[in-house]
Amino acid sequence: MAQAILPEGAVWDLPPVILHPFSDPAGPDQLVESSRAHLMLEGILPMGGLTEDELVRRLLSGRLTEVKMLFYVGRDLERWLSQCAEMAARDADLSRAGVNAASFADLLVEHPPEKVLAKLTKWGVSDYKSIFSRALGLQAAFSQPPDFDFVTPAFIRHYFRFADQLWQARQSLQSFPALPPQQFRFELYASAEYARMLERQWEEG
Repeated sequence: MAQAILPEGAVWDLPPVILHPFSDPAGPDQLVESSRAHLMLEGILPMGGLTEDELVRRLLSGRLTEVKMLFYVGRDLERWLSQCAEMAARDADLSRAGVNAASFADLLVEHPPEKVLAKLTKWGVSDYKSIFSRALGLQAAFSQPPDFDFVTPAFIRHYFRFADQLWQARQSLQSFPALPPQQFRFELYASAEYARMLERQWEEG
């Protein structure tokens, strides 16, 4: 992958990445039950009188919740990629270098700014690469959050493997230049945090 040829010393400020909360009251409980079911199916925890079919159902319910959470993260990331691609199309240097949405996706997953990494760490997110890449991979396949009626149990149970492959396929669909990380800056916000920041700016403005 070639790196984009850009004016030395130039720096671009990208739109912020804004992530919205996933609102499913049953979500946390399903994730806990799914994790326990996985450990039971692996023989690490006793089955506690539950049948294998019951444990598989609990596992799949939690995994489907994970898929939906990633889907909504991916939707927010897609919005950011579209904003960045529009900005690149209007910028003579970026347009001339062939910068496109895949360039920004690669930047986000592989080389996010230190401030973004610090915030993710503060939020307790360690494997951000897997989260962002899988979220974008699922966006390549689904226009709506998937449900049991539309995907197979095998997909739900092993969704992370499918999502990893979808991410790789997505990035291979078009050639793109890699962006030098030191020349691009952006911030990461939770939606409520960003709204509060805007309110302060309006009050001060």
